[in-house]
Amino acid sequence: MKLSIQTDEDLTETEVLIRCVEVDEHIAAIVATLRIHDRRIVGKHDGTSVMVPAGDVLYFESVDRHTFAYTAGSVLEVTFSISDLAQRLEGSAFVYAAKGCLINLCRVTSLRPYVGGRLLALLDNGEEVVVSRRYAKDIKQCLGV
Repeated sequence: MKLSIQTDEDLTETEVLIRCVEVDEHIAAIVATLRIHDRRIVGKHDGTSVMVPAGDVLYFESVDRHTFAYTAGSVLEVTFSISDLAQRLEGSAFVYAAKGCLINLCRVTSLRPYVGGRLLALLDNGEEVVVSRRYAKDIKQCLGV
C-alpha cells in the first residue's frame, strides 16, 4: 500500500481520497476508522449537555432503559437507544458486543476467551467488556482474529 499526504492551506476542510483496485475488508476498515472521527455524540454529564467525538467513545451500554456512552474519562447519558445508535453509526467501527452493548473496535487492544463461549475484550483504557456468544464470531471476523 502506498500512502501520501498533501497539505494545502487553501482548503477549508480535510479531504481523504482512497484510490484502490477494489474495496476489500482492509479498505472498509480504513473507511470505518475515518468515519468514526467525523461524528459527534451528544450526551449529558452532571446535567450539562456535552459533545464528544464518536472516536472517543469506548462503548455504549443500555442499562434499565437508559443508554450510556463510556469514554476514557467520563460516562454520558445519551438519548438514543442502542439500536438507534447502531443504525446511526453503521459503517463505522462500532459493532454489537451484546444485545445492549456497542463496542468501538478501534479501542480494542486484545481479545481472550471467556466462560461459556464468550469473549473478554480489553479496551485501551484497561477496561474489559464481555462479548456475548452471539456476537463473538462477528467481532473476531472484524478484527481478523
